[in-house]
Amino acid sequence: MKTVIGCGLAIWLAGSLTLAVDEPLTDVQEIVSKANIVAYYQGNDGKAKVQMKITDKGGQVREREFIILRKDDTDGGDQKYFVYFQLPADVRRMTYLVLKHAQLDRDDDRWLYMPSLDLVKRIAAGDKRTSFVGSNFLYEDVSGRNLAEDVHELTEMTEQYYLVKNTPKKPDTVEFGYFIVAIDRKTFVPMKMEFFDKNGKLYRTIESKKVETIQNFVTVTESLVTDLNSGGKTEMKFSEVKYNLGLSDELFSERYLRRPPREAVR
Repeated sequence: MKTVIGCGLAIWLAGSLTLAVDEPLTDVQEIVSKANIVAYYQGNDGKAKVQMKITDKGGQVREREFIILRKDDTDGGDQKYFVYFQLPADVRRMTYLVLKHAQLDRDDDRWLYMPSLDLVKRIAAGDKRTSFVGSNFLYEDVSGRNLAEDVHELTEMTEQYYLVKNTPKKPDTVEFGYFIVAIDRKTFVPMKMEFFDKNGKLYRTIESKKVETIQNFVTVTESLVTDLNSGGKTEMKFSEVKYNLGLSDELFSERYLRRPPREAVR
């Protein structure tokens, strides 16, 4: 299923369905579809300020601050993401744009503007599972993974979680063998993701560390990704979260990568 900034960068967008769940669901496709909507499609659009703390195995820390904007075309369909970096100085004014396509046979369109070189770079589809600006998050964590790329299996149901195993249909295109997601049964927020390599060894986790209700949406405001192989980790904290701002389509265009509009920079 789509990887959460998946908690990944879009993780701050995670809201809840307001319907009470009296009886547990048993249809895994319904479960992952609801979790996908919760994690990526709450409201028509959204905005947040993000503080990112990257820690390597030796304890060295690097920090990033940026603003992320998101707009949906339709629930479960195409989306647009715009990321504007504010700090530190070496990445200030760097921007990242994603036009995400729901069709499985169509790759997302992704661009990165590097102000130090005054260069707009088109990010290849094959780069989506590489590091996002030097952090332990991946580009795919920012904009999500298509549900149709994996086979989903409900492996366990606890009092609090649905545990779903996700196995890629095309294993040669990804570095993991499968991943397991713990989905909150009441809110459908993905609370923890565990990635296993081709040999079945756990090597990466993404966790929702803090959840708050904002504009009636249950929202993950702190998340943590841990790379068990390298010993590194990245923490993200989301503030000034807002939904349903009425963002224009024009904002999410290549022309604004060099000179972002006011909505993207403050």
